[in-house]
Amino acid sequence: MKKFLLGGSVLAVLGGAVALSQTRIAAVQKANADGIQVQSATKNPWTSLKLNADPDQFQFAVVSDRTGGHREKIFSKAVYQINLLQPEFVMSVGDLIEGYTTKEDTIKSQWDQFDGYVQKFEMPFFYVPGNHDITNKTQMQKWGERYGKRYYHFTYKNVLFLSLCSENPPNDVSAIDKEQRAWLKSVLAKNADARWTFVFVHRPIWANQDLAKNGWGDVEKMLAGKKYTVFCGHLHRYQKYVRNGNNYYQLATTGGGSRIRGVPYGEFDQIAWVTMKKETPLIANVLLDGILPEDLKLPETDEPGTKRKILATHAAGGRLTVAGQPVAGATVALHRYNAETEKFENVCDGKTDVDGRFQLTTYARFDGAPLGEYAVTVSKPGKDSIVPELFARPATTTLRVPIREGENVMKLDLTGR
Repeated sequence: MKKFLLGGSVLAVLGGAVALSQTRIAAVQKANADGIQVQSATKNPWTSLKLNADPDQFQFAVVSDRTGGHREKIFSKAVYQINLLQPEFVMSVGDLIEGYTTKEDTIKSQWDQFDGYVQKFEMPFFYVPGNHDITNKTQMQKWGERYGKRYYHFTYKNVLFLSLCSENPPNDVSAIDKEQRAWLKSVLAKNADARWTFVFVHRPIWANQDLAKNGWGDVEKMLAGKKYTVFCGHLHRYQKYVRNGNNYYQLATTGGGSRIRGVPYGEFDQIAWVTMKKETPLIANVLLDGILPEDLKLPETDEPGTKRKILATHAAGGRLTVAGQPVAGATVALHRYNAETEKFENVCDGKTDVDGRFQLTTYARFDGAPLGEYAVTVSKPGKDSIVPELFARPATTTLRVPIREGENVMKLDLTGR
């Protein structure tokens, strides 16, 4: 009799456990009715059922420069690649056409071609003007006829987007003019409660020492106290800045002229992929080479590249030392003086490895340098750099080298000759 009663107690306990388990399963299923619906148990082959989703979260892409000797079929294919990723919208940082002309038919043809590519986006595309896009009064007029504003703003999910104009033709002076700064002050005041602010501008004008003259100093004062991120292009080389505790990203290219030496040089075709979380954005630099459809084949396009005059190059490289010690991470560049413009022009450059060795590139990865006589600059960023400032600019450096036929090996010791 006791055994029977004990068995009945066990059955009662088991029955209660089953009922409790079913209640728990029902609760889990109800809690995830709008997300993952799965039958859960005490042990499960997953980490959690909390989805990486929030009504305040969204994604957008940023394309970079397409000009300065653009390469064929890169940007036009990037449109298809971005469509594969399905962002909410696409931003830009300028230099969208080659420009640099006052011929109206050429300007029209270049914009017609570009517009034809971006119209294939499956989401909105936002223009930002670069120096190639509005080089002169004629180009600025044509921009106005097509796109209206040179600078503007919009908001999305309580995030403020600012598209600024750093160009002031006909003078090739990068600046945020007074009128634009007044507009910006008004926009920021009306959107004081924005949870984040994104700024898109073509040139990294904060790298200019006279921030009071170019207006960027005022821009940063107006942004002070806000959470913001800045994107720019122009130099076709990736670099991250941190200013006043905020991240500034100088993007590489999306088909623009580049020596394409890879990640160590910041030279690659890319998009920036931005995920705006509830509290802060996450930035991923996505190389175009890594975005492929299921058949691994991108569609062919008719985008032509820019034809460039290319001089014959000769192998050139060497080793950099300071007081006999190798210097890593320095940039060695060769400059040719142009008598017509009375300015030095950068012809080629290379970056030193841990042993101080470098190879020069003019057009394509490590192809060397053209024949000629050059001023050599050596620079290395950072407060702890042991490279004297004298050698950083072509107008002040005392280093000179010739490039001859065959292999050119340079031994640069900055304490000697």
